Amino acid sequence: MLKVENLEKNFGTIKAVDGISFEVRKGEVFGLLGPNGAGKSTTISVISTLLPPSGGVILFEGKDIFADPKAIQRKLGVVPQDIALYPTLSGYENLSFWGNLYGLSGGELKKRIDEVCEIIGLNGRIKDRVDKYSGGMKRRLNIGAALLHMPELLIMDEPTVGIDPQSRNHILDTVLALSRQGMTIIYTSHYMEEVEYLCSRICIMDQGRIIASGSKDELVEMISGKTMIGLQMESIDQELLNSLGSMEGIDRIEQQENQIQIRCENADLILADIIARVTASGNHLRSVAVKKPNLEAVFLHLTGKALRD
Repeated sequence: MLKVENLEKNFGTIKAVDGISFEVRKGEVFGLLGPNGAGKSTTISVISTLLPPSGGVILFEGKDIFADPKAIQRKLGVVPQDIALYPTLSGYENLSFWGNLYGLSGGELKKRIDEVCEIIGLNGRIKDRVDKYSGGMKRRLNIGAALLHMPELLIMDEPTVGIDPQSRNHILDTVLALSRQGMTIIYTSHYMEEVEYLCSRICIMDQGRIIASGSKDELVEMISGKTMIGLQMESIDQELLNSLGSMEGIDRIEQQENQIQIRCENADLILADIIARVTASGNHLRSVAVKKPNLEAVFLHLTGKALRD
């Protein structure tokens, strides 16, 4: 459905997007994962035709989107990271406003508003003013505005930032429900667990580039055999770090305050030795956590840093 080839976007001397390529298939939830500043929002702004590219091409159903922007705009829904609502209007009035912009009116508009309210779960509060809504309710209404014209491609840019767990879970369930109905979704986030839960294929972005892509299983396979061991300590000294770093089978050690993160092979074989060295050093061990490879471990492996660093 959508093909991005060697996309670049520069702001002066800054390369916000640096020659990325990926393809989004019809009916899938496609994830763009990366830290703040990775280039995710800039990428979707170009796909949405809000920004012109500095290089490369984007094809929608085989046609260059900038040769005929209206072709994709009619079939596109965008949920921006920033709330795009009128706070002094009710939820219903906001949906009516956006529906009119999409060319909906009369009975058709009312029907779509009723359907959207059911999807976003705001039936009981839709006549209230938006400035009386919680952050999560505003986010859900923001999604509703993008669904009114039944888009074929829905882009969601960090839709769960700064909201309560209940609204977050509702949004994630809404994304899955829309996907099951056949909608194609591009979902950007810096929350690993959301992308793991929702997306069939994932691109990991960092510093404007795609550093890895594939299904969750394919990405995790990149570090097959690697395990993360987390040690929670009362205190940590350099002598202990040097001792652990000299062990065979350990790839990387990171210290974050009173925690040590160790990436290693054959954790079952060396865990006892790790604990013995901690005990011998006189550092008090509070807890041990062993994690099998996941997207967080993949990101750490590729960039040398945690996602939220």
